[in-house]
Amino acid sequence: MAKPRDRSVNAPLELSLIEALYLVEMNRVAVLQGDRQLAQGELRDIALGKIPRFEELYAVYRDLRRRGLIPRRGLKFGCDYLVYRHGPGIDHAPFGVQVFRVNEIVDPVELVRMGRLLHSVRKKLVIAIYNEGAVAYHLLEWWRP
Repeated sequence: MAKPRDRSVNAPLELSLIEALYLVEMNRVAVLQGDRQLAQGELRDIALGKIPRFEELYAVYRDLRRRGLIPRRGLKFGCDYLVYRHGPGIDHAPFGVQVFRVNEIVDPVELVRMGRLLHSVRKKLVIAIYNEGAVAYHLLEWWRP
């Protein structure tokens, strides 16, 4: 998605399914399919069918938004989300967040890859652990003995 430059642009709003569901849940937008407005449950069902790991990704997205942070897709930086304090185009994201389910087996090499990539662009790696609706966060930092 392009960074916002001119607020007077009259263009359609483009949102990911996760962003759209959150905004529908907050009664901030309506999502139309043709002329019909989709209910929150319908939109959730569509997202469940199209997005692998939807439950945990959505739980983390919603939690970050409720904490006043702005999550955006972090694929380009090797993680699930980049997290901004104010928003893309306004500030740089200080964190990259990778989401895991509790008890998920993770290859440590993957953590090192994510951490090194994020470190090279001055971002810190945060691991979000999803457990039946609850989310716990762990900040990983480089350590030198």
